[in-house]
Amino acid sequence: MLDDLAALGPFFAVAAHPPDAAPSAPWRPASELTSPSAPLTARIAAVRAALAASAGRPAAEVEPRVAASAVHLGLVARLVSPALGAAVLGCPVDLRPGGLWWQDTAGGPVPLSVPAPAGGQENAGEWERLLLDEAVAPLTAAVARLVPVSGRVLWGNVASAVNAAAAQVARPRPDLAADAWRAAGRLLASPWLRDEPHPPGPAFRRSSCCLFYLLAPGTPSAVCGDCVLRGRHGARQSPLSRTTSAYFVPPSASHGVAGATRRG
Repeated sequence: MLDDLAALGPFFAVAAHPPDAAPSAPWRPASELTSPSAPLTARIAAVRAALAASAGRPAAEVEPRVAASAVHLGLVARLVSPALGAAVLGCPVDLRPGGLWWQDTAGGPVPLSVPAPAGGQENAGEWERLLLDEAVAPLTAAVARLVPVSGRVLWGNVASAVNAAAAQVARPRPDLAADAWRAAGRLLASPWLRDEPHPPGPAFRRSSCCLFYLLAPGTPSAVCGDCVLRGRHGARQSPLSRTTSAYFVPPSASHGVAGATRRG
């Protein structure tokens, strides 16, 4: 089943470990991501430095909230994608932080390891509540505690990641498209996301901005494909955008901004 999930793309792929055993290094407990921890702080600082290096600017010129939003969006996309994909495929995946492990890598989707599925689908009917309440909401709160980023921005990141995950399923697997958009609709209908005015789909527009355009201040084209700013004051999607699939991959210092932020 995990092979079927991985076939949907790298953001959907997860490793597995025995439920009663902790994987060895370089695996780290995902509880580091759901509290304002030193590793999460360091990741935001590293992405800020990488964004600055990629743009040829001093780190001080990249606002901390831009880096925090980038880290948040990348991690949220990594949680949402396998959860949505598993719901569509009917395979159990437990992404609750108590049993979830991660690796702190630079560039590309963050590796995740879940407890090996036991074959049943316990809690399958409430997968979206478990994902948002126990993983996404604590991560969002932790980022907001570390860096002053608007909750509207952060939950807009979640909505963007949800829509992108469904699009990533629907594009190569049209036979699963209806189920993917339905799963995205369940997430957007949750108490956390129901204020988003637009339903999931190819024309989805989030109600906030991820702040990535601030890497190119004064450039009206530097907005993302699903940004609330798109179409305002001449703003249009640009090669600088973080998205053709609405995923942000935190870049390493060796990547250019555009190359590190476009996938799909």
